[in-house]
Amino acid sequence: MKVAIGADHGGFDAKEKLITYLKNKGYAVADMGTNSSESVDYPDFAEKVCQEILQQKADFGILICGTGIGISIAANRHVGIRAALLYNDETAALARQHNNANIAVFGGRMMSVDDMEKRLDIFLNTGFEGGRHLRRIEKIDVYGGCSNVGL
Repeated sequence: MKVAIGADHGGFDAKEKLITYLKNKGYAVADMGTNSSESVDYPDFAEKVCQEILQQKADFGILICGTGIGISIAANRHVGIRAALLYNDETAALARQHNNANIAVFGGRMMSVDDMEKRLDIFLNTGFEGGRHLRRIEKIDVYGGCSNVGL
């Protein structure tokens, strides 16, 4: 499985640690930047990770900014992206089970790397339930403008 990861300066340190963690678990990792703790704009890195997923170059993505909020908003502007801010263990499971999330988002200044690792394991090892949840996430793309067909 290939994972694309990106962060702004607020998530740089956590990104570096998660890359090592993922590689040690056998994941292929595409590092989409940033490459230092110097101030940068989080939408640039959300864009890079989203494109990796949308172009099917990665199976899942990880995004990290200071709070996780800005970078998740930027990612979710892309039709076909479902970025979820994993603020506890239950949301890590439900993001996959009910929302078929394809990007895990963390707040680099809001939680420990240990918590990120735990929630990432849950996220990457949980499947999508489908059923009624599929109907709901399909509506997200329709309402998001990817279809001329109204509901």
